[in-house]
Amino acid sequence: MTDPAVVDPRTGPGAGAGAGAPKGLDLDRLAAYLAAHRPELAAPPLRARLIAGGKSNLTYALRVGEGATGREVVLRRPPLGHVLATAHDMAREHRIISALAPTAVPVPAALLLCPDPAVLGAPFYLMEKVDGEVFRSRSQTDALTAGQRRDLAMAMMDTLADLHAVDPAAVGLADFGRPEGFLGRQVRRWAAQLDQSRSRPLPGIDELRAALAGSVPEGANAGRIVHGDYRLDNLLATVGAAPSADGPGDTAGAVSVRAVLDWEMATLGDPLADLGLLLTYWDVLGDSDAAAGNPVADGLGPRAGFPAGAELIERYAGRGDVDVGPLHWHVALGCFKLAVICEGIHYRHTLGQTLGGGFDRIGDMVAPLVEHGLRAVREQ
Repeated sequence: MTDPAVVDPRTGPGAGAGAGAPKGLDLDRLAAYLAAHRPELAAPPLRARLIAGGKSNLTYALRVGEGATGREVVLRRPPLGHVLATAHDMAREHRIISALAPTAVPVPAALLLCPDPAVLGAPFYLMEKVDGEVFRSRSQTDALTAGQRRDLAMAMMDTLADLHAVDPAAVGLADFGRPEGFLGRQVRRWAAQLDQSRSRPLPGIDELRAALAGSVPEGANAGRIVHGDYRLDNLLATVGAAPSADGPGDTAGAVSVRAVLDWEMATLGDPLADLGLLLTYWDVLGDSDAAAGNPVADGLGPRAGFPAGAELIERYAGRGDVDVGPLHWHVALGCFKLAVICEGIHYRHTLGQTLGGGFDRIGDMVAPLVEHGLRAVREQ
């Protein structure tokens, strides 16, 4: 999860080779690797800064060279310390943005994959820097007009529909996942990762897990490309001037989704899982008292002046051919999945293994997610 604001956590020579290296990077090793594999990206000096956000994988802006010949690219690597099994797969992220490059889905250009953990302590990849803004906080979204907010939300849904319309085989992703039994495996996967991240009592979460496992739907839409963490602040967007403060703007000219980011959980599966998780962010966290000021959900959803989730789903359904039925179970799965993710981040924060700000409140999101998930799974 990335954010346009940058911080420069100077940690000194002990955290990475070279004074001033951001934690998680060894600039000397990185420079040597680039010189050997992509010499055009190795012009000195090599400078880096951590892009704020990164509640999961870490994202850095790299500045290569000086002046007019200099270039800025983006590096992604797994988080420090406690890493959940099957998550944070850099090769999968690199593969999917490479495959989607010729489609209608906007993605950054993939530049380089390094599978060797000896260079930075973990695999990483480089991609082009895309201009745009990540809309996450109320300070950003409050500056938009009502029309701009609506247009931004609709562009978000159009982009998701375009993703789900891509034929995986046509872009070389026929083997990117196992669609059969996808939803059941999702429950088992996040249950297993909960067990790896559990560090405190979590009332109701085992009941939610059992209820999901005992009521898995058929998954009639299986076989589509699923992003796995689709939300407004995993997009880079540009917003121009709207014609009025109250009416909708011109989506084609005023709002543009420039890139979809954070593909670490992408696979082949049921696109309703993306919709369920989006509604969890949008209508559950985005309309919760616990979301205020929290970096996971502040600035999203109806409380921030955006259309309600039902309008988003209506827009999505009119754009593509996915059968959008009742989404209660998928919202409950989204609540369970996000509760596990938040608990994992909370655990890493207690171990001092998170970079950036806002992590002290992530753990507060778990209880309301579990409560809403239990209500949703009982409604199906």
